[in-house]
Amino acid sequence: MSDFARALLRALFGRRTRRRWIHLILGGALAMPYVFVGEVLVTLAFGPQNGPGLLFLQLTAFAVGLPLATITALFPLTRPMSVAAVRALCGVDGDRLADVPARTWAAKGRTAAWFTLHLAFGGVIAGMSLAVPPFAAVLIVLPVFPKLRDSGLPEVFDHTWVLVLSPVAGVACLLALAGCAAGAGMLLARWAPELLGPTPEDRLAAAEARAADLAVRNRLARELHDSVGHALSAVTLQASAARRVLDSDPEFVREALAAIEDTTRRTVGELDAVLGVLRESEGADTSPAPTLADLDGLLLRTRAGGLRVTATVAVDAGALPPLVSREAYRIVQEGLSNALKHAGDQVTVTLRIEVTGKELEITLENPVPRTATSRPGGGHGLRGVADRARLLGGTTETGPVDGVWRLHVRLPVERATTSEGPV
Repeated sequence: MSDFARALLRALFGRRTRRRWIHLILGGALAMPYVFVGEVLVTLAFGPQNGPGLLFLQLTAFAVGLPLATITALFPLTRPMSVAAVRALCGVDGDRLADVPARTWAAKGRTAAWFTLHLAFGGVIAGMSLAVPPFAAVLIVLPVFPKLRDSGLPEVFDHTWVLVLSPVAGVACLLALAGCAAGAGMLLARWAPELLGPTPEDRLAAAEARAADLAVRNRLARELHDSVGHALSAVTLQASAARRVLDSDPEFVREALAAIEDTTRRTVGELDAVLGVLRESEGADTSPAPTLADLDGLLLRTRAGGLRVTATVAVDAGALPPLVSREAYRIVQEGLSNALKHAGDQVTVTLRIEVTGKELEITLENPVPRTATSRPGGGHGLRGVADRARLLGGTTETGPVDGVWRLHVRLPVERATTSEGPV
């Protein structure tokens, strides 16, 4: 068999063509109620018909039913149902279709046009699929069963040459049916992205939804990095310090182990809360995020790891907006974690938290280490600090200044008071 013959058979009877044929039959089934209503209206207008008038009645009923289908297709849910059928049966890339309800009149109009075309093509192909195969079968077996000529066939079939050619005509009818079905299915598949594709409003809504989802994921990533990352850094240094003085200072070892226990227990609680948001589970642990009111515990756990912290907190944590207080805690936590990772556990970190004017200022300073101890893939923490400050309308300054590494963050207080919400 030649390549052309194989391509032709694939185009007429391939898997994709068969599925599109099913889609057309579905359109014919959807058209039946509208045709019945149209038949009632035509019968009332012209009266009952017989013989040739019956065909006129059916065609007219079909023509009257299609506008009725167009009107009902204006409902918003028509597009999701049509898209589901196209995606499943027509072989159209789902990204080119909009499976959300049509809201604008332009989208509804295009959906109605698609629905009408689907029912029109489907009605024709479904009718042909019911009528052509039996007629073709009669033509194919007519030379073998001559008595079939007495079943109402035209007199032309009395000729011998017609009987000889009738099987060829029967096969040609089947091929014509397959060709019409394949062509109609191909046209609908080609028109589907144009008529059922997303409008600019749909693309904007999808972009906003993706942006919102990305914002939530970024917030969760920051929470996980700041809480778990800090805890791992603190626990590592606490364990290291305890190992060095295991034989000479048992009391320090006990304090370090207690600090490790407290750090891990608190971090597990924060991790459960963040994962609960990620799972959107109503029954998950949704413990409140720590705020500056919990700063003493953070400093205690950090000092237990060997890092000397001098803290000056000239602010009433309870008077701050909860959002600012939560983000300030995370910023301090990341700053201390950054010092632990890069400066070591035997340096002194100076922390100052104060309100100047309408801004909360956070400053962390530590000596610049002679040798960097950064790990591969690091640097996400300071970017997270900058993101937290930016989302609150604040600013961040980081880098070496006069021999010390300085992290300086300004967070507006009044703006956060008027726009309280999750970040």
